[in-house]
Amino acid sequence: MVLTAVNQLWVAGITYIRLASEFVYFATVLDAFSRRVLGWSSSRSLQATLPLAALNRAIAARQPAPGLVHHSGRGSQYASDDYVSRLENCKITPSMSRPARPWEKAYASYCTSSARCATISAASRRFDSLTPMAFRGGLSPGCSYRQSFLPL
Repeated sequence: MVLTAVNQLWVAGITYIRLASEFVYFATVLDAFSRRVLGWSSSRSLQATLPLAALNRAIAARQPAPGLVHHSGRGSQYASDDYVSRLENCKITPSMSRPARPWEKAYASYCTSSARCATISAASRRFDSLTPMAFRGGLSPGCSYRQSFLPL
């Protein structure tokens, strides 16, 4: 897809956050054009209610028009009756990665990764926040000044 505005393509993904004694799962729905998190949810379980809560937040925030494409991996959470029904009720077109092609959902993983961004300051190297790019306003550190004023 060639994206020209918000609410044309949403991408969804689930990742985990390692805590001292357990894992917490984190689901996100991102707008591919603006690279902003529209909906998110966290849980100790990988049940279908996790990404469904993120989807419901995104729908409430944006009220998308029919024709929006929602892309995700092939996880059972995204193929569940409740999730697919919610997409269909909102006239959102579901799209899933093809079998054995995990890179097709890599965009969601990239936007929510918490890899450190290295920058150089005066005499030493410091590391920026571990906050994922999508939660810092959706724009990567290298984006242009003009991009930061696009309507979202």
